[in-house]
Amino acid sequence: MGPLSELRGNRAYLDTNIFVYAIERVIPYAPLLGELLAAIDHGDLTAVTSELTLAEVLVKPLREGNRGLASDYECAIQSRPFLDVVSVRREILREAARLRTATPLKLPDAIHAATAALSSCTHFVTNDTRFECLGGMRTLVLQIELDRASSARSMSSRGSLGGYPVSIVLESSP
Repeated sequence: MGPLSELRGNRAYLDTNIFVYAIERVIPYAPLLGELLAAIDHGDLTAVTSELTLAEVLVKPLREGNRGLASDYECAIQSRPFLDVVSVRREILREAARLRTATPLKLPDAIHAATAALSSCTHFVTNDTRFECLGGMRTLVLQIELDRASSARSMSSRGSLGGYPVSIVLESSP
C-alpha cells in the first residue's frame, strides 16, 4: 500500500473522495486506492464509511444517467467483512453538531468525522485538508502522502543519510 502502509492492522475511515478516485480511476490516486481496497478485501485493515458516502457519490451518475457508474458505487459501498458502512444515527448527528461548534467543518464533513470518531477509527483517509483539524485520529491526506512518498523516493535515489544528501553529510563529518 506504499504511502498508506501505516493503515495495516488499523481501523480507517474512508472519506467520499476515496471511493470517487478509486471507482472512477482518477490518476494519480487510483493505483494506490486499488491497493487500499484490495487490502480491505483481504482483511489487512478494517475500513469504515458512512451511508452518507453513497448519497454523495450517486449524485453525478444519477445526474448524467450513468447507470453503470451508479451500480459500481452501489456495489463498492456496502458493508462486508472488513468494510463497515455505518447508518447516520441520532448519536452521530449530535456529535456532528458538537464538531461544527469546534471546527470549520460543514455538516456533511462533520457527519463523516463524527462517524469516524464514534466508530473508533484510528485514521481518517481523505484528500481534503480540512479534516486535519480532527483530534483523536490521524488524518492521511492522499496528495500529501503521495508527495512524501515521491520525495522519499527522490532522496533515496540520490543517496541520503538521515534525510540529508550523502554529500552534505560527508562534507560536514569530522
